[in-house]
Amino acid sequence: MARIAYILLCHKDPEAIIKQARSLTATGDYISIHFDARANPDHYRAIQAALGHNPNVAFAHKRIKCGWGEWSLVEATLYAVQTAENKFPRATHFYMVSGDCMAIKSSEYIHSFLDDNDVDFIESFDYFESDWIKTGMKGERLIYRHYFNERTQPRRFYTAFNLQRRLGLTREIPADIQVMIGSQWWCLRRQTIEAVLNFTETRRDVIRFFRTTWIPDETFFQTIVRHLVPAHEIRTRTLTFLMFSDYGMPLTFYNDHYDLLLSQDYLFARKISPEAIELKERLGALYAETDVDFQISAEGPSLFKFLTGRGRVGKRFASRFWETESSLGRDRELMLLVCKKWHVAKRLLEKIGHETDIPTIAYLFNEEGTPLPDLGGIQSTLSKRTRHRRALMRMLFDYYDTNRLVVCLDPSAMDLMQDFFGDRSTTQMLEIQCEFTDDYLTGHATRIGLAGEQTPADTLERLLPTIRRDIVNESDRIRDAEFENLSILRQADDLEDHIAALQKFLSVTPEVAEKIARADYLFAD
Repeated sequence: MARIAYILLCHKDPEAIIKQARSLTATGDYISIHFDARANPDHYRAIQAALGHNPNVAFAHKRIKCGWGEWSLVEATLYAVQTAENKFPRATHFYMVSGDCMAIKSSEYIHSFLDDNDVDFIESFDYFESDWIKTGMKGERLIYRHYFNERTQPRRFYTAFNLQRRLGLTREIPADIQVMIGSQWWCLRRQTIEAVLNFTETRRDVIRFFRTTWIPDETFFQTIVRHLVPAHEIRTRTLTFLMFSDYGMPLTFYNDHYDLLLSQDYLFARKISPEAIELKERLGALYAETDVDFQISAEGPSLFKFLTGRGRVGKRFASRFWETESSLGRDRELMLLVCKKWHVAKRLLEKIGHETDIPTIAYLFNEEGTPLPDLGGIQSTLSKRTRHRRALMRMLFDYYDTNRLVVCLDPSAMDLMQDFFGDRSTTQMLEIQCEFTDDYLTGHATRIGLAGEQTPADTLERLLPTIRRDIVNESDRIRDAEFENLSILRQADDLEDHIAALQKFLSVTPEVAEKIARADYLFAD
């Protein structure tokens, strides 16, 4: 049976560390702690006093001062790993955690999972071919030597970096090493740990190389494990559930995320808020429980972003100078057909195209596959269409040789609506307000990744009111914006009201508006 030696790097909150260590060792597992030598010495003494008599707790045989992005984080990890490997000969796995991590499954479940999967779990992607690094330095992390910390000594860091770059002082990566990258939250088998420790003794050239790379905790173990272990014995994933914001900051979990965390296909989660006392107590108790049935639905990333993003209004992309200084054209009329049920809007759009000579385009800012003419590449991706929205619309007006154009938008696209209504052209909007059954909302949640086939019924019960409320809030934001030329077509209204709304929106005769309003099965799901 699997027995885990947890490798804990920490620097604060001694009470939380003590509770974490006691919880993780209560079922027979182990923990090896490296407490940052830069931190409060009284805190370290308190941890030693509380845990020193626990035979399943060890302290790294050497403590060092750690800095973000430095080799010191890898070195501290190695010291804690060496101690665990020596003191806990019965440990079969070594699992890297931080003070902000907590188990989201029971010890029984975790041990069974590791018994059933005789592999190493570590993110390990090709450093140069993958897109793991989204912004900032990439190759420069490796080919230049980094002696200073960017956060604490930025002037020295960039002076040394720029000097090397000007003088061409690059270096070679060790010839037999393929540099890999990934999260530092790994779980490795004992034989892998032993091989890594032996490698650090025999390949001092590789150690010297990584000592002066930037952010080596994202590359060292990821590279060495891939170098030593056959690919079929590695799962390129972390067992720790973590997500990052658009700005690269780790997202934080709170008391009301308990059910969300348990349903994820992970063993631990990071980061748990220090203020989430109830969540920590529940997760701590969970680790020691037996015969727990976990319903894994794994929609966490989508659901968390959906819930935490509710109410967020604002432009994702800054306006470009050529967009703020230009217009679609004073004599042009852009008509926005806004509807949450895309199939309803598309049916109405088809009818408009059939009964009028107005060109129509479906959800060009929401659907990648919306048919569009070749406009030189500006239409190729959603991000390009959104960033260059006015330029795109001007080109579409020109392409169709028209001064009137109907396009569909999702109600969430408030930034696009505000931008188009701020243009010198005339903008009309027709919002179609549909009715939403629970069955439709369930299907909608599945389509956008908020739920899956295995999502429990009680989870859906809690989720559906949130989705319904979010749709209502989107509609409210449209009305609160007080857009000129806004018409509303409600599903519950009678035919005469539908005709009036369409006549105002399209500036057509009542007869044409009636033909459009009588579109077959307009609101059918």
